Amino acid sequence: VKDFFLKNALRVSHLIMQKELQAGAVVVDATCGKGNDTLFLANLVGETGRVFAFDIQAAAIELTREKLEQHNCLKKVKLIQDSHEKMDYYINELVDGVMFNLGYLPGVNSNLITLPETTLIAVDKALTILRLGGILTMVFYPGHKGGQAELDMVRDYLSSLSQKEFEVSQLNFINQINNPPQLIIVKKLRRGNI
Repeated sequence: VKDFFLKNALRVSHLIMQKELQAGAVVVDATCGKGNDTLFLANLVGETGRVFAFDIQAAAIELTREKLEQHNCLKKVKLIQDSHEKMDYYINELVDGVMFNLGYLPGVNSNLITLPETTLIAVDKALTILRLGGILTMVFYPGHKGGQAELDMVRDYLSSLSQKEFEVSQLNFINQINNPPQLIIVKKLRRGNI
């Protein structure tokens, strides 16, 4: 395929979601930020799909709302101003995919970052609501304050999952400078006791 290139961790997460999700899917954007991933997911799931989009910052929710309105996608997205660690409070069904794009909201407040402890709780809850065959992608930014600790804590947890129940992989761009983003992908293989 002529336009197939990896480029960076976020690009790969989008390629994976394009391959794994179909129209009508129910998905979660665990960190909606400026709305780019939310819009991507809204377009991917089509008219019959739904997106739950979380962010703790009012600015992120408003930026995402504006982007979705500009592209006529707001009606299939539920915007939730709350921490992704509370996703099970808002979602009472199985989902087909979950995207995490961690770190901070660029251009707004670089001191307000996702935290290892709450991200770990959110990942655990995401795996619980992920349906059989569902996919979870996580983009980490080890170059910013707290990013490496977040990656390490989540990777340690995911490394302990049963390989009979989950397929977990990590992608690193090893020749890029300045601590490039890293991607972890989790595929739920069968039902288990999470």
